[in-house]
Amino acid sequence: MGVGPREGDNRYSKTFFPLERLKMRYCSGETMDLLQKLEILADAAKYDASCASSGAARKDSRGSPGVGSTGGAGICHSYAPDGRCISLLKVLMTNACLYDCHYCINRRSSNVQRARFTPEEVVRLTLDFYKRNYIEGLFLSSGIVRSADHTMEMVIEVGRKLREEHHFRGYIHLKTIPEASPELIERAGRYADRISINIELPTQQGLTKLAPEKNLERTQKAMGHIRGKIEERHAEQRKPNAPKPPPFATGQSTQMLVGADDSTDAVILRQADSLYSDYRLRRVYYSGFSPIPEPSSLLPIRPPPLVREHRLYQADWLLRFYGFEVDEIASDSAPNLDLQLDPKLAWALGHRGLFPADVNKAPREMLLRVPGLGVRNVDRILGARRHTRLRLADLVRLRVPMKKVLPFIIAGDHSPTRLGLDDEALRARFLPPLKQVELDFGVPTQNGTMDIESVRSGEL
Repeated sequence: MGVGPREGDNRYSKTFFPLERLKMRYCSGETMDLLQKLEILADAAKYDASCASSGAARKDSRGSPGVGSTGGAGICHSYAPDGRCISLLKVLMTNACLYDCHYCINRRSSNVQRARFTPEEVVRLTLDFYKRNYIEGLFLSSGIVRSADHTMEMVIEVGRKLREEHHFRGYIHLKTIPEASPELIERAGRYADRISINIELPTQQGLTKLAPEKNLERTQKAMGHIRGKIEERHAEQRKPNAPKPPPFATGQSTQMLVGADDSTDAVILRQADSLYSDYRLRRVYYSGFSPIPEPSSLLPIRPPPLVREHRLYQADWLLRFYGFEVDEIASDSAPNLDLQLDPKLAWALGHRGLFPADVNKAPREMLLRVPGLGVRNVDRILGARRHTRLRLADLVRLRVPMKKVLPFIIAGDHSPTRLGLDDEALRARFLPPLKQVELDFGVPTQNGTMDIESVRSGEL
């Protein structure tokens, strides 16, 4: 038998649940203890950015007339190949850990409340939430207990029970441990749609300083083993009249912390580019370092700007889909991305001699480098110009962002002046607007508050 019917017929609906709703459903002390574990272990899992919604702002309708919540215990989102959003139960098996990674809230020396699920409890929660249409899959990770192999066996047991005993066909993402044996990592791939190993930091120097139990070479070796198994299965599938090969994960991903050490954007992007080319990773996720309670003295006091994480994702997209090389985006002479401009625009402003590009004649590779033109727009332009000479009105109909594109293109009825393209004020046109900042003069008054009028009048 399968997992049984789900509440409602709409597989695309998203019901985000407050924990109180589950407490109304159950009343036994055993279940309440399970919900307490869920609160602890779902919160502990939020630092893993390998879900697309990990950095999303939390919204909650509790205590208001609204409906729904993105802050419910353990809910995150991933995306299917067809673009459909998938709600996942995102939890740890346990937040107890043998390792003492300085940047991790669950490190051995951290003073946090610990909890541990059994494989049966994770299976029970997954099936229960799935049948009620709360989720469409599971994202499972864990701290390291006893040993890497022992922990990996517990994670695998969850996948095995769901797939073999309950015939669960939902999405499963399993976090694997590079120190675990290759045989166990291979077993995890049999039950998961995707598996991942977090590289955490881009250099061995950074790992030695902040995560001494982890080794970059060992992690890359495990990634190479996973890549081999994925390619082996694809080769078996292509053989005519061959029996169906055993299932294995369709891809792997990883996460790198940003701002926990002194690695520049160039170093981070070079490592990401190597992971894409050498190990065929589906995604590299970038997670801005977030200060944790009772932090190590080796960690920075403040987190990096959130926009840095955003710029890395934009640069990552240029590497994967736009034909850019790392050194074109971040080089030794300029190792960090411009936080004020997106990487493609910053590159175009630094290479103005290559522009303007004629939308009616330029090759696809050049059009992809025009700021504001995405892959879809470029393909539309290439298709449309076979039948007509494109003018600005045609680009508007193709939904091209004209303000960004105009200084860098030639169209049937448009040609930017060389003066305008060379003008140093061009960069200023694209900078974000200045924001008024309220100054805190720090001048106390008798009642302990600042008297701003006295400051303005010069009396203080």
